[in-house]
Amino acid sequence: MTSEIDYRSNAKITAQQFIDLLNRSTLGERRPVNDSARIQKMLDHGNVLVTAWSGNELVGVSRALTDFSFCCYLSDLAVDKNFQHKGIGKKLIDLTHEASGDQTMLILLAAPAAREYYPKVNMERFEHCFVRHRKS
Repeated sequence: MTSEIDYRSNAKITAQQFIDLLNRSTLGERRPVNDSARIQKMLDHGNVLVTAWSGNELVGVSRALTDFSFCCYLSDLAVDKNFQHKGIGKKLIDLTHEASGDQTMLILLAAPAAREYYPKVNMERFEHCFVRHRKS
């Protein structure tokens, strides 16, 4: 179902492209989309970026941090609302996990609206997670 979508690993995108996509997904509500310098730092310091394109339009992003040997934290998974329910999110997750290595455990904190999505794409709900919230 995702045959018209082109997936790219570690393709450079601009902060504005990322912000635009975040706003076209549900993730813009929980990311600092009004602070392009901070968004740029997020892009600069993640070490796995998988993107989904429909022609020249960015329609999906998976951004992660990994050590390529033990764990991979999937920090952002965003798919344009107009392209959801087409398998793009699952494919982005699969490609992110592939890029981080077979020996890694893929970990994420689900957005409230997405809590029921992740079990559908073969991710196990884990109750023993702890968070120290950011100071700003």
